[in-house]
Amino acid sequence: MEIEKTNRMNALFEFYATLLTKKQMNYMELYYADDFSLGEISEEFDVSRQAVYDNIKRTEKILEDYEYKLSMYSDYRVRNELLDQLAEYIEESYPTDETLTNLVRDLQEIDE
Repeated sequence: MEIEKTNRMNALFEFYATLLTKKQMNYMELYYADDFSLGEISEEFDVSRQAVYDNIKRTEKILEDYEYKLSMYSDYRVRNELLDQLAEYIEESYPTDETLTNLVRDLQEIDE
């Protein structure tokens, strides 16, 4: 499994997990976050490996559809990049302005 896909699925899961069914949440968390194999998940839930695979693939598509429609993850990434640029600019241009530095730090902590 490629690391980029795993990271993306984990990120999408963090944003949209509450929109999934309990079974979808369990399968995705075990597969992507806990690195369980399809076989281990199928034993845990007493279903076939194919059933687990199909559920995970459907859930991946659902998460991607949510992201396509809502853009919460991409907006989060863009917002963080802009905040990083702002912080860098303030450090270079206004190194002694504690108010600006504190405001940027407070903004960065909101998303953490």
